[in-house]
Amino acid sequence: MDKYQQSQKNQLFKSDTHDPYRSQRFEGSAICPQCDSVYQAGNWTWKSPENTVIHDAQPVKCPACRRIDDNMPAGTLKLSGSFLLNHRTEIVNLIEHTEKKEKAEHALERIINLTDSGDDLIVTTTGIHLVHRIGHALEAAYKGDSDYRYGDNEYGLSATWRRDE
Repeated sequence: MDKYQQSQKNQLFKSDTHDPYRSQRFEGSAICPQCDSVYQAGNWTWKSPENTVIHDAQPVKCPACRRIDDNMPAGTLKLSGSFLLNHRTEIVNLIEHTEKKEKAEHALERIINLTDSGDDLIVTTTGIHLVHRIGHALEAAYKGDSDYRYGDNEYGLSATWRRDE
């Protein structure tokens, strides 16, 4: 078997990872009773599209609120290094600002927790895109080394960022 045939075989049998929290699809519109995000035409958003009737929408908990309630993050970012210890407040402000911008456009991208673990800071998120945004924002503002690893069997992203003085 040549390289091309092998690559085709690998693609044929490789299953796509899916997010079990986003598998719920239904007709009509819905409103999350926890965060007031709106489901319309297959998307969760903060604003209902124009000419959309929401008054008959059913209450359905959005995937982000379900992840937060279950404490099941899709993304995890671990920050470490002596630079973090000396600039923690600035870094936390950057993380929160990045989340605010991302959340304004994408209702399902939110921070679940900011947790201290020894000298490290662990950020858990409801989506993988927010981890990317935070990682890139840290690299742009403070440099450092980042590493991103996607889950093989499940939907998720684990990332690390480190900078020493």
